[in-house]
Amino acid sequence: MLTKQELRKIVRERKREFTRQQLEELSLAVVSRIMAEPHFAAAKTVMLYCSLPDEIDTHRLLQHINDKTILLPKVTGDTTMELRRYEGQHDLEEGAFHIMEPRGKIFTDFASIDVAVVPGMAFDRQGNRLGRGKGYYDRFLSALPARIYKIGVCFDFQKFDSIPAEPTDVRMDIVV
Repeated sequence: MLTKQELRKIVRERKREFTRQQLEELSLAVVSRIMAEPHFAAAKTVMLYCSLPDEIDTHRLLQHINDKTILLPKVTGDTTMELRRYEGQHDLEEGAFHIMEPRGKIFTDFASIDVAVVPGMAFDRQGNRLGRGKGYYDRFLSALPARIYKIGVCFDFQKFDSIPAEPTDVRMDIVV
């Protein structure tokens, strides 16, 4: 089995095979699948993320959701992040790692979150997720109520039969 570092390298190389426009086009189908996913469609409160150029374009998703409370992460330290309420495009500013982050109110009512949409470098058939290596999402998700439905999102070329997983890695309920 490949190591986590080897998998990240493979995924970065695969991403470079596509132009930004091609990734945006591939992203459209994934965004449609997210919106059609029954748990997502029924959710009232959703944890999302602002995508980087080489990730599934969640900015499109943010523009089309108007019937849900949207929460976005904000990096607060080397290993920590918090959730903030998304109030609109005007509410975003560039934060850590050049990720757009919300300036809105801190959100701590984790019990009200129905769905978490989570990015990853790679996912496998069992719902295991490989992140970028800092552990932000695994630490944060493990502190949330286990009943929150976790949707891993990635391009098809980021899906593998099996990836290395640690006991501290948080598994997704579905990968789209």
